[in-house]
Amino acid sequence: MDGLGRLIDESPLLRRLLESPLIDVQTAQKALNAALVDQGFTKIITDFVGVVAANRRLNALRVIVAAFAALVAQKRGIIQAEVTSAHPLTDVQEQQLRARLIEAGYSKVNIAKRVDETILGGLIVKIGARLYDTSLKSRLQRLQYAMKGAA
Repeated sequence: MDGLGRLIDESPLLRRLLESPLIDVQTAQKALNAALVDQGFTKIITDFVGVVAANRRLNALRVIVAAFAALVAQKRGIIQAEVTSAHPLTDVQEQQLRARLIEAGYSKVNIAKRVDETILGGLIVKIGARLYDTSLKSRLQRLQYAMKGAA
């Protein structure tokens, strides 16, 4: 299922096929089946996509795959951490972050990285309902509020 999600994310033609209401369901199903077999997906995955297509839910296939991945991660005890940084993290930085998360008690963590240049520096880490914001932007905002309160 992870491979199917990556295939959908990486292929604009496949996304267009999934999102187009103008393509006949049988035609889309045949095209998807051929593409999945060509990419080496198992019969279970191709049959699953066939059921989704038969139920006219191809436009929701990426959401279904993401929900399945979240369910599997939950069953395995894997926690999703959304990490926002001003610049792409290097492999060393990602390993250091993973080590810090393990120290904080999050032993099985998937890190979803995102780059947002507006935070200027630092990291924003969101794990479940917890938010750890060490970004330079938020520190400057807190300093600005403190200075307004002192005046």
